[in-house]
Amino acid sequence: MTFRNLLKILGPGLLYAGAAVGVSHLVQSTRAGASYGFELLWVLILANVIKYPFFEFGPRYAAATGKNLIDGYRETGKWAVVMFALLTLGTMFAIQAAVTIVTAGLVGNVFNLSMSAVQISGIILVVTMLILMIGRYQVLDNLMKFVIVLLAVSTLVAVIFSLDKSTPVQASHFNWADHLDIAFLIAFIGWMPAPLDVTVWQSLWTNAKYESKDRPRLKDVLLDFNIGYIGTIFLAIGFLSLGALILAGSEEELSSKGAVFAHQLISMYTNSIGDWAYYIIAIAAVTTMFSTTITVLDAYPRVLKPLTLMAFPKMKNRTSGFDKQSWFWIIVVVSGALIFVNFLGKTMITMVDIATTISFVTAPLLAYLNYRVVTGKSMPEEAKPKLWLKIFAWTGIIFLSGFTLFYIIWLM
Repeated sequence: MTFRNLLKILGPGLLYAGAAVGVSHLVQSTRAGASYGFELLWVLILANVIKYPFFEFGPRYAAATGKNLIDGYRETGKWAVVMFALLTLGTMFAIQAAVTIVTAGLVGNVFNLSMSAVQISGIILVVTMLILMIGRYQVLDNLMKFVIVLLAVSTLVAVIFSLDKSTPVQASHFNWADHLDIAFLIAFIGWMPAPLDVTVWQSLWTNAKYESKDRPRLKDVLLDFNIGYIGTIFLAIGFLSLGALILAGSEEELSSKGAVFAHQLISMYTNSIGDWAYYIIAIAAVTTMFSTTITVLDAYPRVLKPLTLMAFPKMKNRTSGFDKQSWFWIIVVVSGALIFVNFLGKTMITMVDIATTISFVTAPLLAYLNYRVVTGKSMPEEAKPKLWLKIFAWTGIIFLSGFTLFYIIWLM
């Protein structure tokens, strides 16, 4: 395959990477390394491996059927659509608020703004609405692909430089009897590599990419996905390594305030690479999180519109663009996110932990729904997962369910 052909294939997989490389990487992976050194590296890798089948099922189903996972849920049964709708409505405000408040912290620090996190979050959400309104998301999306590559290269260089500069310090050990350590572990796994909602988003993006074209080959769609998925794993390892090599065991603790955390994050790069890299890293970090915020805000109306039409089939269905239904939901998401930020987001870490924990608890349900869809009657037989992938998926469902049960018992 030529490089030109590869570029034509790439698309939804990179959008997945853009959605994933955000809070889970910049915040949670860095916190894991700073707090526990490399002790949770195995957890990071295991979470990515366990969740792989369920993320892969989204583009697999879209490529094989020309439909999205919401259509698959409907064909599975009304109970599946209702369950997914409840999960979406129950998590969307927290997820949108979490990515927005991290973006607000970066913007506030880089541009030295004196406004509160709530005010900056409000401005960011209004700007993202305007971008979606005038149809400039595609431009930002293309820029995001370049920025993610820039961030990946910068992270790799920073880790290499940190290996030479770091001093042997002892980080705190993870304590399985400590409720704070367990709470962080749950939040860490919840969004590693991303909330499982993204599987539905990616199936919609796959449909959008090939809407006016012939249906793509399954192997091309899966190649696109695998490149994005594997890339996010290496980036997560990079951020954990930076936290472990630069911050672990030091007197400096990661701040729960977004602007201060943003300064610490960018300083990890400049301390390793040099002060000359400040503006490059700052632009890459801000653009990455801003793109993630827009991606999430773009995705929820795409998801909620077909759910609305399923609930109210007499409503007119428009096939493209943002119509009244889409704008209704985007306003609802923005309003709910701002309420979350105002009342629950006094500190960035609190908001992030709330969102990631909710995603952790709901992960087994979404994992099971995705498995039912790709093994159901509407899935072409030749495109169904092989036996090894089915076993892999059931192992993941059992693991996620067991760990969620452990968490519920632990809470009680």
